[in-house]
Amino acid sequence: MRAAVLHETGQDKLEVLDDVEAVGFGPGKVRIRVRATGLCHSDVSAMSGVLPQPAPFVPGHEGAGEILAVGDGVTALKPGDRVLLCWLPACGACPSCKRGQTQLCLAGFLNAGTPNFKRPGGDVFGFAGTGTFAEEVVVDAGCAVPIPDDVPFDVAALIGCGVTTGLGAAINTARVEAGSSVAVIGCGGVGISAIQGAKLQGAAQIVAVDPVASRREAALRFGATEAVAPEELPDAKQRITAGEGFDYVFEVVGRSATARTAYEATRRGGTLCIVGAGAMDDFLQLNMFELFFDEKRILPSMYGGGDVLRSYERAIALWRAGRIDLAGLITHRVPLAGINDALEQMRTGEALRTCVEI
Repeated sequence: MRAAVLHETGQDKLEVLDDVEAVGFGPGKVRIRVRATGLCHSDVSAMSGVLPQPAPFVPGHEGAGEILAVGDGVTALKPGDRVLLCWLPACGACPSCKRGQTQLCLAGFLNAGTPNFKRPGGDVFGFAGTGTFAEEVVVDAGCAVPIPDDVPFDVAALIGCGVTTGLGAAINTARVEAGSSVAVIGCGGVGISAIQGAKLQGAAQIVAVDPVASRREAALRFGATEAVAPEELPDAKQRITAGEGFDYVFEVVGRSATARTAYEATRRGGTLCIVGAGAMDDFLQLNMFELFFDEKRILPSMYGGGDVLRSYERAIALWRAGRIDLAGLITHRVPLAGINDALEQMRTGEALRTCVEI
């Protein structure tokens, strides 16, 4: 089958090959025909080495498709079922799962170290244990979450990561209060989803911060009350909050520099929510006095900060009700052969989300 492969960490382009095989099918596994997958910034971060991932590997973790086959012991799924791919399936037995914090379950990370593809010459890994830039994937049955017939594959794919992450950061983690002021730094697909979450929660002012003009314009369509370039944020803070700072600031970039900017934009006693996934050697510097004196809450948000399946259900319900716009997040569409065009759209900020149609 065809799949887009990164041969070595640090390369900036993928090679679409037709000699890749999805392997590992057996008891407890399912084989999925991928129909649509989104390009998430985490895929680019894994390619560059910011996020750890063995190579060679097939990127992609935000996908949806249909079940082709189920292994022995799989009773909740059958061939033909429409599913989205959950890259962080819950084991149901660990302390995090028992507390209802399935987004913190570590069982899914074990999949990342097991090759689930091969081609002549050796094994190939799938990013985050999935690898959706491929025509087929073999994953644990827990990674396949059934979706209703009225949910298109492209919308389901977005719910599989970016939408759940952004919405959940505002609703589950920060718990934005009605009438509050919010700033969102980084307005790609996840940042726009955080904006929609803040709007749902009743925030009075929502300031979108991004260096790309087209993204700032898009943020206004999705609920931001104002959109500014990064260098304009101090002025916005002064005008909107009289210099005090915003009640909630979301960092959706994954860099210490923007996290520091977000900290400074947050009012004393306010909430800084870290949503972006950054590098292990990129350290955020805060001094002990400001931590004590400012009493700002610093809340990391992993995959939406709540039970993952519940977050999926909520996103679908809100989409059905017209309370959130998911199709509008998809600004570009490419076939698998155009995957490097999608990467360029991500790097330049041209796209909010590119859907790879397979």
